[in-house]
Formats: sequence, C-alpha cells, structure tokens
Amino acid sequence: MDKRGSRRKKATRAERAKRAEADGRNPPSRFWRWTKRLFLWGAVAAVLGEVFLAIAVGFAARSLPSYYQLKATQNAQTIVVRARDGTEIVELGPSYGKWLSSEEIPQVMKDAMISVEDRRFYSHPGVDPYGLTRAVYVWATGQNRLGATSTITQQLARNVFLNSNRTIDRKLREAVLAMALEWKFSKDQILELYLNKVYFGGGAYGIDSASRKFFSHPASELSVAEAAIIAGLVKAPSRYSPTADVDAAVGRASVVLRLMREQGRITADQARVDVSAVNLKEEVGQNSVRYFTDWALPQLDLLLPETFEPIEVWTTLDVGMQRAATAAVQANVPEGTQGALVSLDRDGAILALVGGTDYVETNYNRATNALRQPGSSWKLFVYLAALEAGYTPDDRVVDTPVRIGDWSPRNSNGRNIGETDLRTAFAYSVNTVAAQLGNEVGFGSVASMARRFGITTPINTYPAMVLGSNEVRLLDMTRSFAAISAKGASVEPYGIVKVTTADGETLYEHKPARSSQLVPDHVAAGITDLLQAAVQTGTGRAAQIGRPVAGKTGTTSSNKDGYFVGFSSGITTGVWMGRDDNRRVGGLQGGRAPAQAFSAYMRYAVKDRPVEEFDTDLKLPDWQIEEDDEYFFGDPDDYYYIDEQGNLIEPGRQQPGPEGQLPFPVDGEGMPQQQPQMQPQPRPQPTDPTRPPLREQPATGRGADGAPQAIGDDFLDRATGRQEPRRQGDRPQQ
Repeated sequence: MDKRGSRRKKATRAERAKRAEADGRNPPSRFWRWTKRLFLWGAVAAVLGEVFLAIAVGFAARSLPSYYQLKATQNAQTIVVRARDGTEIVELGPSYGKWLSSEEIPQVMKDAMISVEDRRFYSHPGVDPYGLTRAVYVWATGQNRLGATSTITQQLARNVFLNSNRTIDRKLREAVLAMALEWKFSKDQILELYLNKVYFGGGAYGIDSASRKFFSHPASELSVAEAAIIAGLVKAPSRYSPTADVDAAVGRASVVLRLMREQGRITADQARVDVSAVNLKEEVGQNSVRYFTDWALPQLDLLLPETFEPIEVWTTLDVGMQRAATAAVQANVPEGTQGALVSLDRDGAILALVGGTDYVETNYNRATNALRQPGSSWKLFVYLAALEAGYTPDDRVVDTPVRIGDWSPRNSNGRNIGETDLRTAFAYSVNTVAAQLGNEVGFGSVASMARRFGITTPINTYPAMVLGSNEVRLLDMTRSFAAISAKGASVEPYGIVKVTTADGETLYEHKPARSSQLVPDHVAAGITDLLQAAVQTGTGRAAQIGRPVAGKTGTTSSNKDGYFVGFSSGITTGVWMGRDDNRRVGGLQGGRAPAQAFSAYMRYAVKDRPVEEFDTDLKLPDWQIEEDDEYFFGDPDDYYYIDEQGNLIEPGRQQPGPEGQLPFPVDGEGMPQQQPQMQPQPRPQPTDPTRPPLREQPATGRGADGAPQAIGDDFLDRATGRQEPRRQGDRPQQ
C-alpha cells in the first residue's frame, strides 16, 4: 500500500515536470518549494503568535493596577534629617521626593530622558521593533554582545513589576507588560510614571528627589544642564553620580546634550552649556551624626502617627559643634580606647552627640547605651545630699582614715590631710570625706538624690556607692550636671524640634518639658561653688577654657573609665573614655584625656556666647543661720509668740517661766517672770557609732529628758503641731 502510494507521488511529480517542460517552463526547484512552505508556515505561526500575544497583552492589561494605584505604590518612607539651622545632615531610606504631574515636569527634562533612553518613545507600542532588530543584527554579526534594548515603557514595567535578572523569561514578561502599559495608559502618563519612579542613585527615586539631592531645589526648577546630568544617571547611577565622580557625571551629561541637539530637541547654543559649572549640593554628612540619628529617630514612633509619606526631621544638632566634638574625642582618646561625648544646651537640647571614635567601624552608641562607672563624678550627688542636709562649702571637715562596716576607703594618693573644708575636699576628690558624708546623710539619701537628678539605671546603696560604683549612662550624668547649670531646675534632653512633610506641613513640634525645682537655690549655688573649685584648683584643671567652668572628674579603679562632666555659658558637656572590654587603660584619668577633650570642644562651643559668671552666693534658709548671725534678727525679746488661742503675744511681754508654770496665761494665772532666749537648733547627729561626726556641734541646754534642746519639749510640740493643743485649764505634767 505504501509502495503504491509512493509510486503514485513520483508519477505525479514526473507528470508535472513533463507538462512544465511541454509548456516551456522550468520545473520548480526543491529550494523554492521549501521556501514557499516555510513562508506559509511562518505566516501561520506569526498570525497565531500575534493572536496569543494579543490575548496575553489583553489579560495583562486587565490585571494591571489603575494609574492612581501605581502612583500610590511608593510606600517606603524617606526621612531627611536637618540640623538646627536647617541644613540637611543625612537622608535615610529611599527618597521619592514630591510627585510631579506631566504638566509640572519641565519639557527639557522629558526631552533629555527621551533622547538618551528611548528616542522613538512616541512611535513604538512599548517595544521598539527597529531597535530590537538592530541589536539582534549587531549580535548576530559578532560585532558586539546583545545590547540593552529596553524602552522607557519596558524599564517602567521592570521597575514596578519585575526584577533585574538577565533571563529570557524575564525579558518576555517585560515585553508583554510594556505593551499592556501602552494599551492601558497614554504616553504622557507612562512618561510621568517613569520620571517619578526611576532610580537615580544615592537612594533617590524620581526626578524631584534627584534634583533635591544633587542640586538642592525641586525638579520643577531644573535647567538644561541639570536635566542632562540627571538623565545621564539612569544608565549607571553609581558610576555617574556627581557626588561620587564629578568628571564622570559631566562627561555623561555632555553625551546627553549632544544627543538632544542631534535629535533637534535643543538648539546648538543650549548644547554648549558648561555642565561643569553647575552648583552641586555640598556634602555635609559626618559618620558621627549617625550616633545622634540612631538615638533620636526611633522616638518618631511615639511622636507621630503611622505614616509612609516622606518627612523632614528638624533636630537640635549643631553641625559645627558636632564636628568639634568628633575631633575633640578622636584627638584626645588614648590609643586602643573608645570615647563618647554629649553636649546639652541650657534647655536640654542636644547640641552634639558622639557615641564612638568611628561609626563605620562600630555603631554601638556609648553615649546613650553603654553602662559604665562614673567614678568620683558621682560625688555630685553625695555633696548635694550633704548641702541639702545643712552643710556649706566653708564647713570644716576632717580627712581621716574611716571604716564603715567591712569597707575602708582610701584616697588615691594614699594619704590623709586632716582638717580641711568641704570645698577643698570636693576639689581634690577626697574619698574619705565623701564616705563620711554619705554615711552621715545616709546612702539612701544619696541614691534618692541621684534618682531625683535623672539617673535611670539601678542604684545600690552599699557604702562604696559614694565613690561611683553604680553604672550609669553618659547622657544621664550630663543631664544631672545640666540641672545644676540650670540652678537646680530639672532638664529633659531632647533632639527633635519638629517634623514636617515634604510640603512643609507640621506633623509634630516640640514643647518645652515641665520643669521642677530639684533642690533649693542655696544648694544649687553651693554645689556650683564646689564644681567651680574643682576646675580652678582641683582635679579638673585641664578643663579650663579661659572663662568660668564648673565640673567634676571621675576615674574608676584600675583606670578602666575616665569621666569629666562640666558646664560653662549655658552648655553642659560630658565626656567618657575607656575600653569596650572594660580592661585597664594605662594613664587614663578623668582629669587628663576626658578633661582635655572637654576643653577642646567647649572652646569652640561657647566662642559665640557671652561669658557668664556663676551664682555661688549662698542665701541660706533661716534654720541654717549660724549663732553668730542671730543679731541680724534683732533682740530675742522682740520675738513674737502666738498663744494656743491664736492671740499674738507682743514683744517685751514675759513668756514661759519656771518649771511647772504654763508658758501662756490661763484662767487668770499670773505671767511667768522669765523668758528663755531662742537659739538655733543644731543639726541632728547620728547615734550609729559607725558614723563619726565630721564637725563638733554647738553646746546647748538639756531638757527634762536629758536631750539637747534650746527650749522646752512642750513648747516645741505645740509649735510644730506634734501634739494636740491642751484644753484651757489643763496643766502640763510635772
């Protein structure tokens, strides 16, 4: 059957050949027969392919988001951080800038992008057949590899829906999506989407973000040269970035200008623009600024409602002071150690914050996170508690060996100087005096004082705590000293002044924290006196800057930590130095490297501020006036008394008399014939034998119970309200 069919086919071909020869025609060759067949099959395949492509594009177009949904897909937030003077210090996250409509985009920007990326943009259906054919021909002839042929529409499809993998499958899907975009949207809409979404490097997405990043103004104000620079970035953002390589950016922009002129989009005069003369935005970023932003920006979660729109954060940071602080730490920190610095303005605004010697090397923030022992700078709280209990800077104290329980502190020089005053003991950081003071006023009182002044870390009340054995944060210690600079008023550190949108709408604005008086004025004046003496004549002499400075050094055992915290002209600065592994640092003392770094920074920080003298004038409360000052209040006979009925007893009237008589006349009883003199009440001394008194107390009379007192117990009880008033006619017990 098969053989017969084969013979018939051969006969048929032979007959056709004979007929063609009889008609004078040449018989068709096998080549032409196969060519005809391939053409027919190709035509059928092309038709089927077009049908399938149309179906695929149609389905893709139906599944595409709407135009407004595509505009809203920019949900990655951009945060621009500005210094206190408004200069941009860092930009975090992808930046999309402001969305510009097609009418708002300068025509020169559109022309520049079309000239360099897709010259036939307005004529192709999403895929450029001519460009694709030319690229394939170049590749097939071996002149070059298969070059990029993506149109603007294809790039938009890739940026929005796909990734950048170089695979055939991705390219096919990219082509289908590009044609679907052309099917669904107009050319102007596609170009608007592209120019607002394409990546230009440095985290900048869209022409407005790129314009603000590189030229410090909106994209609506772009010049020809600036537009050429931006358009040239698309090919290789990192290579042609003007902040990375100005020469490369200028060279690429010149190519863009030449293409624009060849395509008739600009004149020859416009093409001769000197793009190298374009004013690029100055890079003011410092890696140490990231220590500050790492501390401040997480607070936005509490300050703002959830939002994904670009925002600008205006901070308290001073760019010049931040540079000076970084340089001061790096120049003075001992080799192999780390350093940190915090500087606060009088209202708590953070002017500079350095968390380490190099943020790139280590981003651990030692200014806000590290817990380290403050050493003798902790004595601030010991002496505050003592001053509040009634001591004054001029009071005499005794530097002598002391033992409290099993603890026996000693001075750093191993010696005791004997009798001295409180000011000298503080200035030279005498440990034994601090231990006695803490023992006398109570270690719990010292801990309470530290908590009152803003120490947030756990505080133990072991005797050694008076020498700074508790671990603290540098920010907290600086805050405590800032409260002294504010004359005893509380200070709340803050770093964010306000937050706005890219359009200038205010989302948050800082309001001054409610301030409270932590200690009386005379206590603040007294501790300022002591702090100033520590810098003038004591351990902190290296911190002097040619104007009044008050501060305190701190050095822990084995020189593991060095501290200096002080203030001048309304600026309070704390410096810490040490090793992250808490190992000993030879020669590290608070009065050396930390104090020197403080001085180097503060000389710059206060240079534009007026010199301010400290208020160290002690205006003591009445109860603390010494006996020698009693005459300022007149003769004791002039004192007024009030009886139990609330009647005023005028001066000169006879008052309490012999034992057994009432101090006031009752039911016609005669007036006493003797009036005792008032004397100031001495400060109570502890009865604990482990708390030796630092100074002798003035002698006083003794009452019926043998306790020292100035006047009778009965009178004191009623004067202070500790006993209910007796009914008229009652007599005191004998």
